[in-house]
Amino acid sequence: MSLLEFILTTHLQPVSLTIRENESLLYDPKRQHWLHFQAPIAIKQAHTPQNLHTLLHDVEHLVENEGYHAAGFVTYEAAKAFDEAFAVHPSTHLPLAWFGLYPPPTPCLPKWPAPSTPSTTWTPSISREHYDHAIQKVKAHIQAGDTYQVNYTFRMRSTLHEDPWHLFARMIQSQGHEHYGAFIHTKEWALCSASPEMFFVRDGETIHSEPMKGTVQRGTTLEDDRAHADWLHHSEKNRAENTMIVDMVRNDLTRIAERGSVHATRLFDIKKYATLWQMTSLVEAKTQASLHEIFRALFPAASITGAPKIRTMELIKDLEPSPRGIYTGAIGMLAPDKQAQFNVAIRTVSVDKTNKQAEYGVGGGIVWDSQDHAEFEECQTKTRVLIQTPRTFSLLETLLWTSGEGYPRLHFHLERLQQSATYFSYPLPLSALTAQLKALPQTFSQNPHKLRLLVAQDGSFHIESTPLPSPQQHPRRIALDTQPLHSDETFLYHKTTQRDLYQQARHRHPKADDVLLYNERGEVTETTIANIAIAQDGQLWTPPVSSGLLPGTYRAYLLDKGTLQERVIRKDELCDGAEIYLMNGVRGLWKATLYKTAL
Repeated sequence: MSLLEFILTTHLQPVSLTIRENESLLYDPKRQHWLHFQAPIAIKQAHTPQNLHTLLHDVEHLVENEGYHAAGFVTYEAAKAFDEAFAVHPSTHLPLAWFGLYPPPTPCLPKWPAPSTPSTTWTPSISREHYDHAIQKVKAHIQAGDTYQVNYTFRMRSTLHEDPWHLFARMIQSQGHEHYGAFIHTKEWALCSASPEMFFVRDGETIHSEPMKGTVQRGTTLEDDRAHADWLHHSEKNRAENTMIVDMVRNDLTRIAERGSVHATRLFDIKKYATLWQMTSLVEAKTQASLHEIFRALFPAASITGAPKIRTMELIKDLEPSPRGIYTGAIGMLAPDKQAQFNVAIRTVSVDKTNKQAEYGVGGGIVWDSQDHAEFEECQTKTRVLIQTPRTFSLLETLLWTSGEGYPRLHFHLERLQQSATYFSYPLPLSALTAQLKALPQTFSQNPHKLRLLVAQDGSFHIESTPLPSPQQHPRRIALDTQPLHSDETFLYHKTTQRDLYQQARHRHPKADDVLLYNERGEVTETTIANIAIAQDGQLWTPPVSSGLLPGTYRAYLLDKGTLQERVIRKDELCDGAEIYLMNGVRGLWKATLYKTAL
């Protein structure tokens, strides 16, 4: 049975998985489920270039003629087997290539282990000074005409204090996607790949390659996020780099393609991931080539070497003191009827289980106008998958209902909810949600009610309601926090159940009714439950969202009326006698006092 014949007749339910020795788990993005390769029939591995030729021929023969399925990898250092001119370091502890042959894999949706806080410290293999010096050497080679672009990389290393499966689960959850994820587990080592990049996909006589080149960090609000994506889409530097790689892929494919069949079908697509936007393009062709011929034409991927490939790989060997191993190699699977899928093994950790040493490669394409600080920041963005804790959260709206007004300012709530749902890629069933909001008051008394609307990652929602006391008690005694928050923290800008930062502030000031927050620049932002305003010269002023705060619905209402204006408010402005107001969608606007004794 081929990959194309897997049809889900029932909805897959998440299941707990155990990946045993010589088993593999790979994601099928077309069908949006994972494939568990288990009960291996045979294991094939190659440690020399000569053995690699035989391995690829044997694996393809067994898949096409015996009906087996295969999953495995090819390391970056295997490039020497496809072209003697490719310069690489001697291989690491990994074989040049490894493939397991299996019965048809089982489609599944893994029930991931509970998110854990990373316990591993990752250390770069080079200093920042070494990195900057390497960038200058690359530019000198570009100036000399040796190369147009070099994909310069280094390693992050650590001693792993957890099971590789838990590391892999956290990487996938942190990425916020599964695109070309892969986990391969043997007695000696494990590979944990959260790669977003396709190397190639083969479907019969059609082959696709989707080079990825061009990256920018996500914004904090939906508007900011879209601005970042728009900047990347129109960035001349990133387009030039992407075009260069697309041309290389087209040339590589021409070596195995039917005449006139190579086409770039999409250029400069911008794709959203949990921490960054990525620019990709898609190239396709028709081919009758064997697996070995495909690798000989395409490997290693153009996006992780540079142009021209042979000379640039010589420079990479000179600039990078250690082998890349699985990093920038390829991990993938094969099925009968010429079905194949391989990733470019970026965002990938290799774990040597004999000594618990883990390695993660990171880097980027360097061109003449690259800035070393910007390139290093991009590398830091790409390492976040290792160090951030996955956050499971629901979107949250807190609404007021009264018998006279129904839901005041409802459109502000729904607009904010829609923006956050779009930002985090949460489906939002607005029609069903508004219908339930409309029906709920039939069960209420005439007293005002507070409603908590929660939307989960899968789009499911539920609404909780409680009567409000009359009259309401407003938190009037507020303390200025003792620790700043950083304005680039995404969850400050979206109302969710992820409230750790607010809870920590409240714990620091147990005697206060609420806590006033500020950012790393000393700018006042909000309290843990309300937006803030100060009265000055007959005008109400509130901090701008860019200071790092939730765009509250009552705040939006007053801004819309013209009652409220925005400006940066520094914490030293809140001197004795400052007229301070708080506001939120349930309580409205009320006066508060900053008490020094509550600090």
